[in-house]
Amino acid sequence: MIVERPLPFISEYLNHLNSELRRIHPGCSLSSKQRLWLGFVLSTVLLTNSICWKRFERASLGKFKHSALSWMFCNSKIFFETLFETSIRQILSNYGIKEGVICIDDVDRNRSKSTKTIYGVHKLKDKLSGGFVNGQCLVFLVLVTPTATFPIGFEFFRPDPKLKAWKKEDERLKKQKIPKKQRPIEPDRNPDYPTKVQLSLQLLKRFQQNSPELKIKGVVADGLYGHAEFMDEAAEVFAAAQVITKMKYNQQVFHRNKYISVEQFFKQSPLVSQQVFLRGEGPLEVLVSSARLKVKSHGEKRFVIAIRYPDEKQPRYLMASDLTWRTLDIVQCFFFRWLIEVFFEDWKGHEGWGKLTKHPGEDGSRKSLILSLMLDHVLLFHHAQKASLENKLPASSVGSLSQRIQAEALVQFVQDLAKDGIDEQKIKRLKENIDNIIPLNPSKKHMSHRVFPYMQPAPGLKRFKHAA
Repeated sequence: MIVERPLPFISEYLNHLNSELRRIHPGCSLSSKQRLWLGFVLSTVLLTNSICWKRFERASLGKFKHSALSWMFCNSKIFFETLFETSIRQILSNYGIKEGVICIDDVDRNRSKSTKTIYGVHKLKDKLSGGFVNGQCLVFLVLVTPTATFPIGFEFFRPDPKLKAWKKEDERLKKQKIPKKQRPIEPDRNPDYPTKVQLSLQLLKRFQQNSPELKIKGVVADGLYGHAEFMDEAAEVFAAAQVITKMKYNQQVFHRNKYISVEQFFKQSPLVSQQVFLRGEGPLEVLVSSARLKVKSHGEKRFVIAIRYPDEKQPRYLMASDLTWRTLDIVQCFFFRWLIEVFFEDWKGHEGWGKLTKHPGEDGSRKSLILSLMLDHVLLFHHAQKASLENKLPASSVGSLSQRIQAEALVQFVQDLAKDGIDEQKIKRLKENIDNIIPLNPSKKHMSHRVFPYMQPAPGLKRFKHAA
């Protein structure tokens, strides 16, 4: 796609963002060059679905050189973290958002097997193949509000190399049936390599400090975050919030003077059919049962819930920190967790931070990721999306918005071409770069680039014809 200047709605967004930045941080603002650079980069990230300076140069027909774009990225005095936090505050104030639910989850992004310069790359379990790949792992915070859903925080997870080496050696010695006393002692965790739970708590505290006026009603997370440390500290950060996580089927709960698994408990307490609203839609018939039980690993009472969908054979188990909520309110609050998966799909598919985002070092990874996440914020200020949100109509998907904006960018280019007069050099550059601007993808339907099978009788096997 072709773009020679920032898209109008992105320029308008940056002007408002600059005003908000001046209000919150007096004396801190974006220069006209910085706004131009940010506007052009956000526009081309959206139109090319990548963060690649060479692609950006081709998309501008050589108007913006890749070396200049890269220099601004590496050397300009733009405080990206502050810009991202200000962008969040701009959304909250613009749409009058007063409350919401925070969803927490982690996501993997595969990288090259041989990369050594991309920040935080380590060996990851590939869920599809069951093998291992190199990649980055990120912990995300996403805010779900009655108006919109958008990212509010992220952090890169890196495993402790000493602890990782110890686990590998311990597993090797276990296979050799060496007693625990003779195996090396587990080393203390390096504070420079916090766990995912610790990272999520840091993100929650940072967000609360930046937006203390926002009322958080719930914090929902997957089973990985179902630790007493996480639930207790998250409940302290947001005093009135309900903290809900998944629970393992074999976690022990105290019942009738003994500890039994939560699965055993709910076999004795049959599930009852209930109507719930799935993220504001529905109603949906589910089987639910609940009890306030002491969880052994937490050392205190939790609101424990078993829930089973009609098409499932086994129930799922949840636990919540606040015992004063009703069962169905907890269940419906936990349903918001699925929205972070929708955000991941949008982010991976349309917001640029994919295989062509290869900026080295921690600074390169953080800055490029912030650009990608700011694009998610920018789309909330597109005139069509803004009209829908302000009038409480269904918001548009990121994919359909991207297609609409690509068409608008093409119209803008044609208008500029007509206004400035026919520039033969520009038309020539457009023809030369059309293959790079709009690449053609190979088809799996046609056999033109593959070996066609032999598919005819073999001369040496003609005797079998007569035998038949």
